[in-house]
Amino acid sequence: MNPELTSPSSSSDRRISVLARHLVGVEMDPQNDSISAFPTSGSDSNSVFSHVVRGPEDPILGVTVAYNKDPSPVKLNLGVGAYRTEEGKPLVLNVVRKAEQLLVNDRSRVKEYLPITGLAEFNKLSAKLMFGANCPAIQENRVTTVQCLSGTGSLRVGAEFLAKHHHQRTIYIPQPTWGNHPKIFTLAGLSVKTYRYYDPATRGLNFQGLVEDLNSAPSGAIVLLHACAHNPTGVDPTFQQWEQIRKLMRSKGLMPFFDSAYQGFASGSLDADAQPVRMFVADGGELLLAQSYAKNMGLYGERIGALSIVCKTADVAGRVESQLKLVIRPMYSNPPIHGASIVAAILKDRDLYNEWTIELKAMADRIISMRQKLFEALHARGTPGDWSHIVKQIGMFTFTGLNTKQVAFMTKEYHIYMTSDGRISMAGLSSKTVPHLADAMHAAVKRVV
Repeated sequence: MNPELTSPSSSSDRRISVLARHLVGVEMDPQNDSISAFPTSGSDSNSVFSHVVRGPEDPILGVTVAYNKDPSPVKLNLGVGAYRTEEGKPLVLNVVRKAEQLLVNDRSRVKEYLPITGLAEFNKLSAKLMFGANCPAIQENRVTTVQCLSGTGSLRVGAEFLAKHHHQRTIYIPQPTWGNHPKIFTLAGLSVKTYRYYDPATRGLNFQGLVEDLNSAPSGAIVLLHACAHNPTGVDPTFQQWEQIRKLMRSKGLMPFFDSAYQGFASGSLDADAQPVRMFVADGGELLLAQSYAKNMGLYGERIGALSIVCKTADVAGRVESQLKLVIRPMYSNPPIHGASIVAAILKDRDLYNEWTIELKAMADRIISMRQKLFEALHARGTPGDWSHIVKQIGMFTFTGLNTKQVAFMTKEYHIYMTSDGRISMAGLSSKTVPHLADAMHAAVKRVV
């Protein structure tokens, strides 16, 4: 017997060769056990995926792709909704850094899986933040809250639940709305219809059209409502209009599904921005709420949010939660721990919470100041049209009223990037870049119809 054939080294080599064959797709030479790669070709005709067509860029995220390719030193990205400092840099809140340091210093913390519903403390604090500390629905255990993957994940989990368990599978969304809304609800199995919301003539709310469309909706239909800082228009109903919407929806048995991406980020007040949602909770009716901490805590990449469902009784809430678990488990099993721990650390500590509200208001105030500066810059240039809607709208975005051709002109001639519907992120502006944007808008309005 040849000792080389039975040596540990030889046996180990053969095992490695077999493993390599399975992992990387190789074939063995039976004469010498050597590895040779499968032949490859420059053509994709052999691929089982050769029929796959290239998908279009996301209309929002695609703006950043185009911006990144532009070598111009004066380029300006006003497409994606992420806060920037006066220097145009991403911002990590000081209070977030403090909370993270507390987590790092806590040697008792581990990286075990969270439950399917997420971090219990985070869920409890999130519901309290939106519904209020003395909310009867919370005190009566009629609210079930599950941690989800930011606002998008919260909407998708809620939509999947409704598609399985709500008797009416039609959802009405405002026209216009965030571009991801119709995709989320359609893929979850809901039928998507629209209700009138924005009036291009006034660049404000088409309240009459909104009321007429909701009045025509079938009983039990689901209605998506932006809790505050409507995206993309920045146009919100007044509190009086919200009350009329609430009465109409309750009288027809319509199911409210709130999307809250900007609590505290719109007006600078957490309580004021939560008021529309609290109106609906106070009447004892049921509703869904998708909540995100991307904007108001700057935790964009942590993907941290929550879905809350307010029910009629504690027993119903318990059963609803059991079904939410069945939606979440095969989707992503359970949510990540880090972002939820940051949020919980801030919300449960009085000093950190107070510091957060100060930083949050500073972000909101800077955006409001950018609105005023842009309005004044357009007025100073004598730009044709009434631009008062810029200061009347609220939140991260302004619906400028610019058309597709004007947007394309501004991108080509001034290297300013925004979505084709004329939406701009006010958070992407600074005192230094406002004049450049005003020049571009003035030229676009004057030269492009």
